[in-house]
Amino acid sequence: MNGTARGLGPSVLYARSQGLPLTTYTLLGTAVLAAWAARALHAHLDPGRLVPVVALAPMLAAAAISTGLYEHSAELDRTAARPWWPRRLAALLVPTAFAAASLALAVPGHAQEFGAVAMVRNLLGAVGIGAAAAAVLGARLSWLPVVACLSSVYMAGAPAGRAAAVWAWPVQPETRPGSWAAASLVFLGGTALYTVRGSRGEGSRV
Repeated sequence: MNGTARGLGPSVLYARSQGLPLTTYTLLGTAVLAAWAARALHAHLDPGRLVPVVALAPMLAAAAISTGLYEHSAELDRTAARPWWPRRLAALLVPTAFAAASLALAVPGHAQEFGAVAMVRNLLGAVGIGAAAAAVLGARLSWLPVVACLSSVYMAGAPAGRAAAVWAWPVQPETRPGSWAAASLVFLGGTALYTVRGSRGEGSRV
């Protein structure tokens, strides 16, 4: 029993240092808010009414995840005997998977252009932006590019065309393959950057 506790101890402490409990509560609250909004907008009558939900709920979730990537002792992390990149990757992927599942369940489950699939796509893209911002700007400011990007695209509307499927992926129907390609590339790039570099420390230079 003691051996098990000792084995789990560092993981639990690391999760707490990353603010994972608070992040989890925030993600739950975001999912509940998204479910309420989908119901209030009567999305079962018109899936197009889900556009603000699938665009803005992932934005809030990604902002919560990226700000939780703050590292209290970045220099110690870099000089540790064991590599820290697996912990960084887990700190990013675990809440992302939880957010994807909870947000997907928050919207109506029948086939539609804006639903669970679009919600997961937007979450992945938004998390990629937040992870890259955490590596470049620091975790505490990482929410700014996430909010700026998704809110500006949402305010611009839902333009058509192949190019729009790439730059306006948060407001594209889930059936547009170009939007999935763009969001996936952003997610993979941001994840790789954060996993390798970690979160930028406060007061450090880019």
